[in-house]
Amino acid sequence: MSNARTARFSRRGILAAGGALGLGALVTACGSGDSKNGDSDAAAGAKSGPWSFKDDRGKNVQLKKTPTNIVAFTGVAAALHDYGVSVKGVFGPTKTQDGKPDVQAGDMDISKVTILGNTFDQFSVEKYAALAPDVLISTMFDDAGTLWYVPEASKDKIAKLAPSVGISVYDRQLTGPLQRMWELAESLGGDVKSAKASDAKKRFEEASERLRKAAKAHPDIKVLVGSASQELFYVSGTNLSVDLEYFKSLGVNFVEPPEKAKAQGGGWFESLSWENVDKYAADVIMMDDRSSAIQPADISEATWKKLPAVKAGQVISRSAEPILSYDKCVPLVENLAKAIENAKKVG
Repeated sequence: MSNARTARFSRRGILAAGGALGLGALVTACGSGDSKNGDSDAAAGAKSGPWSFKDDRGKNVQLKKTPTNIVAFTGVAAALHDYGVSVKGVFGPTKTQDGKPDVQAGDMDISKVTILGNTFDQFSVEKYAALAPDVLISTMFDDAGTLWYVPEASKDKIAKLAPSVGISVYDRQLTGPLQRMWELAESLGGDVKSAKASDAKKRFEEASERLRKAAKAHPDIKVLVGSASQELFYVSGTNLSVDLEYFKSLGVNFVEPPEKAKAQGGGWFESLSWENVDKYAADVIMMDDRSSAIQPADISEATWKKLPAVKAGQVISRSAEPILSYDKCVPLVENLAKAIENAKKVG
């Protein structure tokens, strides 16, 4: 994709296509709003009586009873599912072109939720209204309170149908949003005190300590964070992204593109042609695992295959939009710790 064409897309569109990286979805993504009826009970063990929650916009959402008709961005719904809270409808990447659950759907049974939109700027207001929503929940990737994957063109219509809750994943470390999602799930009747939830939190803390020790023991191992599209390769900086800011705080040695180079990507990433994919030396490469990005096994560029880290088999996946439950974040931390522990210095 040429720079001229790229410039026509908003930063929100860029991020949706490849999150903090990449524009692959602008070329390849397609989806449908196919849906099936949701579960009769939206929140397992939902509390009775008045409900309120102060979100990351500072808005205190108040209802006469705990929401049961919940609609959420797919990744948020997946996190709530891990705490026993079900939703009626979802929007955002939910199923792949072959009908399988998208990576951002986590362990949800996507046949039991109404899909209001599967791609960026796709959101059926009519289907949303038919669900009689109590609340809409999404993440936020800026400091302006913009709800992720809620289309700009229809946001006002959507806002009139139900109050909304926003959880920020912008310019903060992973532990913050994880705790906020924990609190939100608890308010919705989720069982955050179960043995499963407590064990997941403990495993996350243990994995984090393992990563800290690995980074300290191998300070020379350089990690590059990338995403692939047909025409461009994107190198992410650590600022702004919740996972990378957290990993950096634990001591991981990341490749950091200069701020000037990241300007076109809204401060998130630098765009490289495939001819220049070897611009930065790296020992480990983390690659965007979302369906909007080309996966490592499908990259045919000769310059990619010649990279030392690729030749050494030191490429791992990265969830640029982590599902904000401790259970889903444990493997993200563990995989990076293991990669650093076992990496050879090749860059």
